[in-house]
Amino acid sequence: MEKHIYPIFDRMLQRSDREKLLGQKGIMLWFTGLSGSGKSTLAIALERELYRNGILCRILDGDNIRAGINNNLGFTEADRMENIRRIAEVAKLFVDCGVVTLAAFISPTEKIRRMAAEIIGEKDFIEIYVSTPLEVCEKRDVKGLYKKARQGEIKNFTGISAPFEVPQNPYITIDTSLHTLEENIDILKKSILPHIKQE
Repeated sequence: MEKHIYPIFDRMLQRSDREKLLGQKGIMLWFTGLSGSGKSTLAIALERELYRNGILCRILDGDNIRAGINNNLGFTEADRMENIRRIAEVAKLFVDCGVVTLAAFISPTEKIRRMAAEIIGEKDFIEIYVSTPLEVCEKRDVKGLYKKARQGEIKNFTGISAPFEVPQNPYITIDTSLHTLEENIDILKKSILPHIKQE
């Protein structure tokens, strides 16, 4: 079969062509942290701020991914790996189009995050560790997940019955319990814009 497959990549527009059209560089902003840490809140607010600066973005998060492309996956270690693998492959396509891609996923282990970085490309991968403490995340418990996990209704729940490995060398660390959302977005924007703007 393989002899009938002819690669067309050399005839397609290149990433540099798309970035020139958009006037921006495609990068991956990977938000990792516990459930309730503020990953999606930060990603949504940052997307709006970047949009106001004329930057095209796309958010990927657990809700929009697990409802569609990954709706056949659970929360075992193998399923978590496959969940992130698929997300990374999709994100790579967006980044290659020059789109600033924001991913908000617990991605609890260094192994999972390294896999994502390798698929997307280390130079395009900016890891943002949302380091909000467990007790704060549990108090928020927006979706009632921690309560269910404490009662044993949810298995393999990160921070309760499954581990979260703190990133070894994140590009940015944000504790959402220490600053306002506006302050955190200002920190992120100043750190990230130099990676996005075309020279």
